[in-house]
Amino acid sequence: MVTFLPGRPGRLADVPSFDRAIGGAESNVACGLAAAGFAVRWVSRVGADGFGDHLVETIGGYGVDVSAVGRDSSRPTGVYFRTAGDRGTDGHEVAYYRAGSAASAMSVENVDLSAARAGRVLHLSGITAALSDTCLSLVRELTAPGADRPLVSFDVNHRAGLWPDAEGPRVLLELARGADIVFVGEDEAEEAWGVTGGPAAIRAVLPEPSVLVVKEGGRGATAFVSGAAERGLVAPRGGAAHRRGPAPLDGFPSTSSVFVPALTVDVVATTGAGDAFAAGFLSATLRDLPVRDRLRHGHLWAAAALTVPGDLAAPPARAHADRLAALGDDTWGTLRLGPGWTQADPAPEEVRTP
Repeated sequence: MVTFLPGRPGRLADVPSFDRAIGGAESNVACGLAAAGFAVRWVSRVGADGFGDHLVETIGGYGVDVSAVGRDSSRPTGVYFRTAGDRGTDGHEVAYYRAGSAASAMSVENVDLSAARAGRVLHLSGITAALSDTCLSLVRELTAPGADRPLVSFDVNHRAGLWPDAEGPRVLLELARGADIVFVGEDEAEEAWGVTGGPAAIRAVLPEPSVLVVKEGGRGATAFVSGAAERGLVAPRGGAAHRRGPAPLDGFPSTSSVFVPALTVDVVATTGAGDAFAAGFLSATLRDLPVRDRLRHGHLWAAAALTVPGDLAAPPARAHADRLAALGDDTWGTLRLGPGWTQADPAPEEVRTP
C-alpha cells in the first residue's frame, strides 16, 4: 500500500498534510533484504494508477525485482493513513482504504505462482490471507506441500479488524502449521488463540514449523529450532532439495530453544519493526549464522526501524551488524541505540554503552 505519514502529531481529523511513503508487511521485508544485498523478488498486484507507479518504482529502487508485479486496470492501489503516535497508545489511529483494491483481488489465477516459488525462501503474511477469500486461497496454495515449494516463512501478523468473521485465528493457526519458519508475537498468540504461559506454551500449539520465533516485546525473542534447522536451511515439507538437511519435523523431532534479550532503543515509531525483525532474522538464516545471531540480527534490524518515523529503515551495514551480534552477552545487554545509530560503524572496542 501507499502510506501517508502525518506532517505533525495529532488526530487524523486535525493533521493538515501528510508525506507519502510505502508500506506493507511483505514489501517491507523485501525492501530490507534487497537493501542488504540479497536478491529479492516482490510478487503482488497494484492498480494501473499513479499510486501503483509510485509503489513499483520505489520498491524497485531498493533493488527489488518487481517484474512479477501485476497491474489491475479496474481496481485502485490500496492506501492508508496513520497518526504520528505510537501504535500502542489510545491516540493512535490508522485509516485503511484497501477494500476492493488490486492487492485484495489477488488470486491463484492472476498471480505468477512460478515467480513466487522461484526463490530460496518465500515470505508470506497473515495480513494478505485476511484481505479476501481469493487472497486466502492464494496463500493456502503457496503454503501447500509440493515439489516446487521453497522454504516458507510466515509472519502471523494477526489483525482482528481485517477478518470478516471469527474464523481468522483458526485460519492463521492452520497457515502457521504449514510453514517452515514462523514469526508470532506473544501478545498475538494470546489474542488470537488464547495461549498464555509464555513461548513454551506457544511452541506446544505450533510444534510443526522447523523454526518458531516468539517475539516477547521489550523483553526479547525466543527461537525454537528443530535439530535439522539448527544446521542451516532445510528442505521444506514436500519441497525441492536445494537446501541441505532432512525434511523437517518427521514426527516432530526434538527442539532446542534460544532466547536473546531485546536491545534498549530510543524509539521514534514502532511501525514496521516486526517486519524489520523478520527481515533481519531471515538475512542471518540465509547466511547460515547460528540461531543466537539470527535473533540478534532480528533485534538489530528492528532497532533500525524503531529509530526512524516511517515503515522502512535502511538496515545496518552487514559488517557493523556482525560486530554487534558477536558481542559478549554482558555487553549486548548494555547496548543502547538511538536515531542515526546505523550511520555509525564503530570498532568493537568503541561501542558505547551506558
